[in-house]
Amino acid sequence: MARLDQVITNIVDIFLEYAADDGGKNPKLNKDELKKVLEQEIQSPELKDKINAGDIEEAMNMLDKNHDGEVNFREFCRCVSDLAKCYYQKKTGRGGKKGKGKEREGEQED
Repeated sequence: MARLDQVITNIVDIFLEYAADDGGKNPKLNKDELKKVLEQEIQSPELKDKINAGDIEEAMNMLDKNHDGEVNFREFCRCVSDLAKCYYQKKTGRGGKKGKGKEREGEQED
């Protein structure tokens, strides 16, 4: 399987593995399930520092855009995307908040 194929299937599989199966069509992560995902599935120090699993309430409020007390798949994908952006910024030294929304002189957005 190609690397991007693997990444996509892993994101879906991880979400479905931890999300409560209440028999509904839309599985969601409650606070405890989200905490488990963050503690067990993120091991690199660079990423662990970005989400504080100890303060799960803050992470939940940040991710739960529709304020239903749970994280749906769309909200979970937003979290994964944010972590990927943080890792990209650390690895490349680009994309920080300085000049957000504007290209800095001599730099192009990726």
